[in-house]
Amino acid sequence: MAVASDQATSICNHCDRAIPSTNLDLHFAHCSRNLEKCKICEDMVPKKFSEEHFLSTHAPVACSLCSETMEREILAVHKGENCPKRIVTCDYCEFPLPAIDLFEHQEVCGNRTELCHLCSRYIRLRERDFHESRCNGIISNVAESSRRNTHAAERDRGPPRRQPREFSKKRLLFTIAITGIAVLLGSLLFQRKV
Repeated sequence: MAVASDQATSICNHCDRAIPSTNLDLHFAHCSRNLEKCKICEDMVPKKFSEEHFLSTHAPVACSLCSETMEREILAVHKGENCPKRIVTCDYCEFPLPAIDLFEHQEVCGNRTELCHLCSRYIRLRERDFHESRCNGIISNVAESSRRNTHAAERDRGPPRRQPREFSKKRLLFTIAITGIAVLLGSLLFQRKV
């Protein structure tokens, strides 16, 4: 509502808004009868909707994943970034799992090895990116001649059955099962120590 600049205004004692002085009494009667100030956000809310306003805006809510109670405003951030039960994926095998289990899973999963087809060495998955950036295909090992002979024999037999980073469903399930068992055993040993 636009107020003419030359018209005198007064502050309503109920809603703290500037009201034209000529309308102040009528406004105050309507305002105090129909509106109330929210104790939390101090917005003026119709009295008949004050409970609904509180429940939809300020009432604590429980996370559907971990059941932690928090303010509604931070629930989306909690579910997306902080909830220990949110689903994240492993950096090495892209397996989805709860965030709380990610560290233990990646400790085991990152220690698995894959053959580098340039230098014929087995490299831990956690070191793969670093190795690929520095690998020049030169084998610097005493056993390099036997590896070369093995590698030459494999070339004579034909192409390898599977290219690197291609996973069959059986291999993926096997990896998941082994990783799960390792995490379970690790947690049992950790519980015994504590």
